[in-house]
Amino acid sequence: MTAHAAEKPLAAKVLVIGHRGASALRPEHTLASYGKAIADGADFVEPDLVMTKDGVMVARHENEIGGTTDVASHPEFASRKTSKVVDGETITGWFTDDFTLAELKTLRARERLPQLRGTKYDGEFQIPTMDEIIDFVAAESAVVGRPIGIIPEIKHSTYFQRLGLPMEDKLLATLAAHSYTRTAPVEIQSFEIANLKYLHEKLGGAQARQKHPNIRLLQLLADLPERQTYDVTAAGGKLRFADMITPTGLRQIASYADAIGPSTRMIIPLKADGTLGQPTALVHDAHAAGLELHPYTFRPENQFLAKNFWQGSDPKTFNESGSVAEIRAYIDAGIDAFFTDDPAIGREALDKR
Repeated sequence: MTAHAAEKPLAAKVLVIGHRGASALRPEHTLASYGKAIADGADFVEPDLVMTKDGVMVARHENEIGGTTDVASHPEFASRKTSKVVDGETITGWFTDDFTLAELKTLRARERLPQLRGTKYDGEFQIPTMDEIIDFVAAESAVVGRPIGIIPEIKHSTYFQRLGLPMEDKLLATLAAHSYTRTAPVEIQSFEIANLKYLHEKLGGAQARQKHPNIRLLQLLADLPERQTYDVTAAGGKLRFADMITPTGLRQIASYADAIGPSTRMIIPLKADGTLGQPTALVHDAHAAGLELHPYTFRPENQFLAKNFWQGSDPKTFNESGSVAEIRAYIDAGIDAFFTDDPAIGREALDKR
């Protein structure tokens, strides 16, 4: 291992984040998925937020919902299928911003990866609003007797702002309107920069931690060195993801955020043969800037694991022991929290060391 492999976390306790809930076990971004994550020991659950036509925040990984709902089977919505440019990419399908909340509530969630994770729960669960998620998490927190954090991601911030449906102030108002989220841990995340800087100032700037001690900000980072956050692209800027992970770039992030969310392979990349390599300097450099690292995403099937952790040769094999071993390698590299599709496995990796 390299010298950086011995890094220790900044966090007092490494936390398990239920990625879209327990999305390996239930359709993502449903109350059932969040509930399973909490029951399985997640410290945080993650709602990705997009907007409806009538200005309501709902949980979907993206605003195109053809793959994660049964919208295609609703003839009354056939004419809503269209093509849009979202974050510079042309996408065809059905979009939340063309539906009212009442219309979305007639749909039911479907498994994103049906050939891998099955369709047992398709058709059972609604698309939840952010308000519903907060109420649900508050109730579950009371049942399990421990605080459950919420780590919402603002999706497509620039896109929704241009539609006149900005989420930033609405999210802060929603958090303030619920007694639970006035005290429970909240971490707002985004792949864009300008909105996090805006939120930082709205929360109190340099005094944000004192004014809102339960709310933190997470800058997400893509493993696409030459690419940019979409707001930088839209503004004609030059900053790339490669620049953001330099010591200078990380110090700039630390001026408005508390943590970074890189992909796992930005911390420990794979070798040419697909096995796990050596840690990069990212953990060391981020910690030196005062930033925690909350990488994404650990998934339990062979196809998502480094080759040295595979069980058998079938990419579809659900591999609990391999996922535990891979997560532990990253914990040993000094991460502070991590996103996992199966929080029970994340809990096992942490608690049975």
